[in-house]
Amino acid sequence: MAEIADKLREVFVEALDLDGDVNVENLKYRDIEAWDSVGHMALVAAIEDEFDVQFDTDQVIDMSSFKVAVDMVKELQATND
Repeated sequence: MAEIADKLREVFVEALDLDGDVNVENLKYRDIEAWDSVGHMALVAAIEDEFDVQFDTDQVIDMSSFKVAVDMVKELQATND
């Protein structure tokens, strides 16, 4: 499952145009300028594309941190298997 976190870390860095030295694991929604409402939707789309998953509206709203995103992707992948 560490593979999910590693891939997701890359998605966060790319989708939010972050420096490679940003501690993504501690990021929370609106902690940084790039993770505003527009950045959030770009991030959600990038995660869906990378992991071939689909978030429902509640999940999009509840995705408030990197850790929450990891848990959501793991859960969605488990239900898709």
